[in-house]
Amino acid sequence: SQVSVVYENDRPVAISNVVISTQHSADVDHATIEEFCIEEIIKKVLPKNLLTKNTLFLINPTGRFVVGGPQGDTGLTGRKIIVDSYGGFGRHGGGAFSGKDPSKVDRSAAYMGRYVAKNIVAAGLADRAEIQFAYAIGYPDPVSVYVNTFGTAKGGLNDAAITSAVEEVFSFKPADIVSQLKLLRPIYSKTTNYGHFGKDDKDLTWEAVDKVKALQKAVK
Repeated sequence: SQVSVVYENDRPVAISNVVISTQHSADVDHATIEEFCIEEIIKKVLPKNLLTKNTLFLINPTGRFVVGGPQGDTGLTGRKIIVDSYGGFGRHGGGAFSGKDPSKVDRSAAYMGRYVAKNIVAAGLADRAEIQFAYAIGYPDPVSVYVNTFGTAKGGLNDAAITSAVEEVFSFKPADIVSQLKLLRPIYSKTTNYGHFGKDDKDLTWEAVDKVKALQKAVK
């Protein structure tokens, strides 16, 4: 499950979307699952004042979810997620990179976040930038994109303006990330030591700063 909350002045004001993916037996149809999750879980658990007419409910958005558990998700996935990324200096979504193909946003969206943040700083929009994405399985666009510059935005900009520019310049659909960063190549042995970020290697496309002019234009 995943709940995306809209905040104003550090206080929750609305829930923008709720995602629930739940395994079920083969004889239960989607409409039954959807009604149960909304009426018996969402409306009974979440604060009524935060659920609005615009709140989006995504219940099993990929469709039927009969096969799950080890039968549906097998294979080796990586560990050492902090040393692979920013050593505790930057926040981490919790999903490992290694052992996953780039269709998994645990890996590809983390690379995209690095790419976007580097271009924000290189474009002179801020001194620091952290990008947060939230995805719902089976839903192509992220349900949330958030840029945090930690108060370092420049030129009269704020985080909301930079976020708008980022969404204008970049596409965060998983397929577009894979295409833009050319992730379907045999490049990943280069990420197996000394982390996935900060290396001067043209094969690691998320280190490029080639969207500077596009971002500068988008904020004007």
